[in-house]
Amino acid sequence: MKKLVTVVALLMCAACLFAAPKKKAKKAKKGAEAIKIGIINNPPSESGYRAANVKDFETVFNEAKGYKVSTFYSLKNDEQLNAASQFITDGVDYIFLSAAATDGWDSVLKNAKRAGISVFLFDRMINVPEDLYEAAVVSDMAQEGKTAVDWLKAQKLKEYRVIHIQGAMGSDAQIGRTGALDAEFKKGTMKKVVQQTATWDEAEAKKIVESVINSGEKFNVIYAENDGMAKGAVAALDEAGITHGVNGDVIIMGFDCNKWALRELKAGNWNYDGQCSPFQAAVIEEMVKSGKVKSKKIISKEKGFDAKTITDADISTYGLGD
Repeated sequence: MKKLVTVVALLMCAACLFAAPKKKAKKAKKGAEAIKIGIINNPPSESGYRAANVKDFETVFNEAKGYKVSTFYSLKNDEQLNAASQFITDGVDYIFLSAAATDGWDSVLKNAKRAGISVFLFDRMINVPEDLYEAAVVSDMAQEGKTAVDWLKAQKLKEYRVIHIQGAMGSDAQIGRTGALDAEFKKGTMKKVVQQTATWDEAEAKKIVESVINSGEKFNVIYAENDGMAKGAVAALDEAGITHGVNGDVIIMGFDCNKWALRELKAGNWNYDGQCSPFQAAVIEEMVKSGKVKSKKIISKEKGFDAKTITDADISTYGLGD
């Protein structure tokens, strides 16, 4: 019996020695040791939205406010996953994540949880159990798509022949903004002339539209999943002498609400732009400071804008950038 007790005691000691130590994430306190944060995001060059999003986090989380911040930017999910693993190894207190793709994050976030690292999602959701992150401060991308498609249906065109230019495939933004339009294609209420990704890139979007123009196939709607791609599409129309916007031959739709895009809307060169708010950092900081999560999922309030009703005040209030 004594031998059995001794063996059990030794096994318990071994378990303690080899168990992964958990740490409790620090609260941000003035004068305290710097809070270590790893931010994983898409690069600011991706779009005007992303530049505003990156700037927002730089403004809220910086050394002057007691944070030691490391950032990693990539449009590739595997590179983001590697960066997250490195942040875990580095022993950060928090990881803030805007994922390039919705899938593939379970294992890394389980490792973060075991290490006692708090994870906050921003901008985009991912497909993981809720217990693997503290909270998500995000846009409702599916609602963005529904709002846009509802607006398009309300135009009551005789026919809908749509060039659909998608963002980076597998991202929450692409999936959400594609969903409602795909539903119309499946019902047969709208015709899919082409559906192709330009990976948020203006030049690639221009090439897609040029290809359709050269094919001679008719179209009367361009639904681009961000402003930059809508801009590229319009450039192709202009070069071909095809009218667009209010009273034009082609309806132009974009997303993100950059100021320059909203000005195009007000000028009647575009027809619709869907808002996507990049301002999530302050909401996350409030939870970091208090140590309390106000809600598991916090959705940014957003709307769509019509060329016929947008005002200068709307551009000033909701527009991103200069």
